[in-house]
Amino acid sequence: MDSIYFPPEAETFRQRTRRFLDEHVTPRLDTWEAERRIPREVWKLFARHELLGLHYPRAYGGRELPFFHSVAYLEELGRLGSGGFRGALSVHSYMATAYLHLAGDHQQKLAYLKPAVEGDMIAALAITEPQAGSDVSAIGCAARPAGDGYLISGTKAFVTNGMNADFLVTAARTADGPATATGSGTLSLFVIDAQAPGVTRSPVEKLGWHCSDTATVRFDDVRVDGGRLLGRKNSGFMWIMKAFQLERIAAAVLALGEADRALELARRHTRDRQVFGQALARHQVVRHRLAELMSHTEAARQLTYHAAWLHSRGKLAMSESAMAKLRATELAVDVTGQCLQLFGGHGYLEGTPIARLFRDTRLDTIAGGASEIMREIIADTEL
Repeated sequence: MDSIYFPPEAETFRQRTRRFLDEHVTPRLDTWEAERRIPREVWKLFARHELLGLHYPRAYGGRELPFFHSVAYLEELGRLGSGGFRGALSVHSYMATAYLHLAGDHQQKLAYLKPAVEGDMIAALAITEPQAGSDVSAIGCAARPAGDGYLISGTKAFVTNGMNADFLVTAARTADGPATATGSGTLSLFVIDAQAPGVTRSPVEKLGWHCSDTATVRFDDVRVDGGRLLGRKNSGFMWIMKAFQLERIAAAVLALGEADRALELARRHTRDRQVFGQALARHQVVRHRLAELMSHTEAARQLTYHAAWLHSRGKLAMSESAMAKLRATELAVDVTGQCLQLFGGHGYLEGTPIARLFRDTRLDTIAGGASEIMREIIADTEL
């Protein structure tokens, strides 16, 4: 790729990453999908190849690489065509551990970030609740002062890696007033050991993302000491807003990888499939449809790369990251649907790569902030 964003070393890294995924992940995806799990040793494998901490400091096991190495890595994860796999690995490296990187002190990073980067711990993020998603000000999980620490109670929903995680970065309300208090000014972040007394995890079955584990997590007076508080008390909302920018850019990049994979499958199929005496790809209606989809994908890519470039320079890019997430994820849903159409009945068969993509990308416009929320963010910022 000849790009103003990717230096030659980033493209070399991309090709090396693609070869690694082709060798170690792609041949096993069908098995992991059927088993509804990703083996724990996969995290160690990724760590041995130094893929779990690309942008984190070397002091905590990371590589301190430029951000567009992460963009290349995330695109390649998306190209695997498995929402569950890319979801599990990206939540670990670009969402849950991001809070430790942003808000954690040195001891917290040594205790949690470093083992996560080295593949010895699996990380999960517990923010969403049954009645609080993108509106984090409605979070009801409460952290009550108790001695030199807190007692945490509440329920978290849709926790990716929730069943296998060793720790959960958790948002809870630290209001000194009534437990029913709301608002953004009394939220704090904690690191909670998944095996701590009072933590109950229940698996959730999903329409797609089959190989990733998702859990409902309940905290019943889970005791944590003060050293598990990330940043200052009541500073959680600020850190969540900062991390959301990275999360949305990552979601957009992953969606682009998925769109690329769907188009790759469709191009291959339409070249091989014979209809009325010639390859399906020779029919103008098919050629023009693919040309249109490729054009839309490239437009979304440039928007996403611009948002990633702003983020890499330390800029506040809430509107740009929301635009990228909105356009790229809605594109992924559209592209996979239209590409499946080109497969005809073969595309509707369970277990085919295009069917899995079609099913898995449907979550893209929901997870990490629904499209409707992205539109509201853009309108609030720009209007």
